[in-house]
Amino acid sequence: MEKITIGIIGSGAMGAGIAQVVAQAGHPVFLFDLNAAALQRATVGIGTNLRKLAEKGKLDAAEVEAAIARVRTCSELQCFAACGLVIEAIVEELGVKQAVFRDVEAVVTASCVLATNTSSLSIASIAAACQRPERFIGIHFFNPAPLMQLVEVIPAVQTRAGLADEIKALVQSWGKLPVVCKDTPGFIVNRIARPYYGEAIRLLEEGVADAATIDWALTELGGFRMGPFALMDFIGHDVNYRVTESVFTAFFFDPRFKPSFTQKRLFEAGYYGRKSGRGFYDYREGAAMPEPTRDPALGHQILQRVLAMLINEAVDALALNVASREDLELAMTKGVNYPKGLLRWADELGLPAVLQTLDALYDEYHEDRYRASPLLRRLVKSGQSFFPATVASHSA
Repeated sequence: MEKITIGIIGSGAMGAGIAQVVAQAGHPVFLFDLNAAALQRATVGIGTNLRKLAEKGKLDAAEVEAAIARVRTCSELQCFAACGLVIEAIVEELGVKQAVFRDVEAVVTASCVLATNTSSLSIASIAAACQRPERFIGIHFFNPAPLMQLVEVIPAVQTRAGLADEIKALVQSWGKLPVVCKDTPGFIVNRIARPYYGEAIRLLEEGVADAATIDWALTELGGFRMGPFALMDFIGHDVNYRVTESVFTAFFFDPRFKPSFTQKRLFEAGYYGRKSGRGFYDYREGAAMPEPTRDPALGHQILQRVLAMLINEAVDALALNVASREDLELAMTKGVNYPKGLLRWADELGLPAVLQTLDALYDEYHEDRYRASPLLRRLVKSGQSFFPATVASHSA
């Protein structure tokens, strides 16, 4: 069966990564950018990455050369005339994305699907710039696209019925794990993960523990791959803070997503983390990493609080039909490598215990930040769980 030709707008890290994924899957690719040097870097990078896979024996050398040959570069949108799908991966600015799609729509066929890789903007807002918004959809990859399995597929209110299922099947054919979610701020991963950062910073600000101790509690006791402060420094505060601020604004300033002044000050100072040499930790030459206080009681207190907040966000996303129970679990284990799906984790801890933690925090602070999801309260009241069969087998 002949593979559709796919156009990629933008040859930065994400655009090049997506081009590599689809070329590897057998699609002819047109990689577009107005910057000739960026296109050159992208094609060299794709070639290097694929040949490394061949060297490691993960791909056949002939397959690699065929995949490399499938990627053609262009600096004129006219190259998308024969594409069946065009994916945009450029700067996170609504006006810029809308302008690009207006221009693209004048070139592509009526049957061509248009997609954005945005991580934080409304799909409906970008689709609104199109003459045919019914063929528009969000396809959100995670960085680096060739390595990360999860892809969020986000239909807009304008997207025609059935297109999300078609794109989900296409993404699966690329060897990825797609989840379908509503067009809500942060989609699944960037929404549910907010308390991992926000509550950790709150614990730091209150003096409950220092950054090293909080990171230790969540990695050693919780099984997370990176602690929140190390992870924020790794992502960069120029990225992480902006996403938090964007989600907070998009949710009509819901206190659950409120950014912190502590992170804002690092952002303002240019202390972005690893990339700048300083963040919550000091990465400059000769600087020593602080030692955590390895107190199990304190560590479990930290873990219990952050975990309850994460679970509450996942429960609320389920309650509001942002995604299915299975897709929510898949998104958090494959999108941010959480040790367990948060709903299963809630079942293991016991829903009454999670609710008790949240209610105790709400009683102490009287902040809406700590309000428990009505779904969690209903399940506790009725003695139910998210995965009844799993709970039954644990108790057997």
